[in-house]
Amino acid sequence: MGGLPVSPKYVIRARIDVKGNVEKHDIIGAIFGQAEGLIGNELDLRELQKLGRIGRIEVEMKQQDGNVVAEVEIPTNLDMAETAIIAATIETIDKVGPYPARSEVVSIEDARAEKRQKIIERAVELYKKLQESIPESKELVEEVLRRVRSAELVEYGEEKLPGGPDVKTSDTIILVEGRADVLNLLRYGYKNVLALGGATIPPSLRELLSNKKIILFVDGDRGGELIARNVVNSLKVDYIARAPQGREVEELTAKEIARSLQNAVPVKDFLEELEKEKKLQKEKETKAEVIVPPTKLIKSIKKNPDMAQEVVVPLEVYQKMDELKGTLEAIIYDDNWQMLERVPVRDLVNKLKEVDKAAHVVLDGIITQRLVDIAYTKGVKTLIGVRIG
Repeated sequence: MGGLPVSPKYVIRARIDVKGNVEKHDIIGAIFGQAEGLIGNELDLRELQKLGRIGRIEVEMKQQDGNVVAEVEIPTNLDMAETAIIAATIETIDKVGPYPARSEVVSIEDARAEKRQKIIERAVELYKKLQESIPESKELVEEVLRRVRSAELVEYGEEKLPGGPDVKTSDTIILVEGRADVLNLLRYGYKNVLALGGATIPPSLRELLSNKKIILFVDGDRGGELIARNVVNSLKVDYIARAPQGREVEELTAKEIARSLQNAVPVKDFLEELEKEKKLQKEKETKAEVIVPPTKLIKSIKKNPDMAQEVVVPLEVYQKMDELKGTLEAIIYDDNWQMLERVPVRDLVNKLKEVDKAAHVVLDGIITQRLVDIAYTKGVKTLIGVRIG
């Protein structure tokens, strides 16, 4: 028996066992017939179905030894109490056609539970997408600062050295190692900052810095020390500022930058302090019992880092590495670790272009990308330096 379409709140599932062979319409007729008049006109099944309060009654039947087992499904959008009354009424069915029957409500399911679960799952998906699409306040600040810094970044000279907008107009210039250092200082308002762009001093940089007071700001590690030594030998520098021990300029906070610049010292004082540190370190080394292994395994630096291999460095070469400290020099070896050339680090790239059979290079300096590129083209297997820059 049909009726208005129902969007059910609940579904009554019942089982009716009939001691005889009946048809589906017999089951449905028994449901409507035996429930009639039991619970009043307001809950009459036929009237409820006409009003769309009860949906189409579905019946699935199975034949068993001349008997019938019927599974009944009744959708309803009545409230919870009314639905329970209808379910209890179904259990009063004790006859289908001429045959005795037994009825039992198996369950009353909340038809909206599945919808609620789908709503929850979909809400979680939408919430995650919303979180991904809306950046956090910290990310917004970083993005604004990044765009401001990028807008303020200016390239100078033929080498397109990165720097701040006030480099040409300011009478004081803060020299740093690379682009990341420039961006960090721009972030905190230092617009008279300029990057060296490498170990060598380009001609355009000399012209740009003429008649200006120069503050060289280096990292607080061995690499920063090497850059400072190299620059003061090639360029007139007035003061040297150093990042805190083990820190890099590009990662300093505003307070750390300000403190480092306030503590800048004249070049002479800086070099004297380095010599004191070097002397003190040597004294510590002589007092300590140091056992040097006969060989040392060092990763080979190649064009493709994935192709890196371990090489065995002879003891005498390892000792040479100690001798090179503070000299800003490099030694070029052949495949058997026989010395071919000893040159200043600033001339290493050009010398590699000239030397044949170069296989290993040890240097008191920074391994730059340019050096890696030249070494790769010349077939150099190993580069050993202070750090990779």
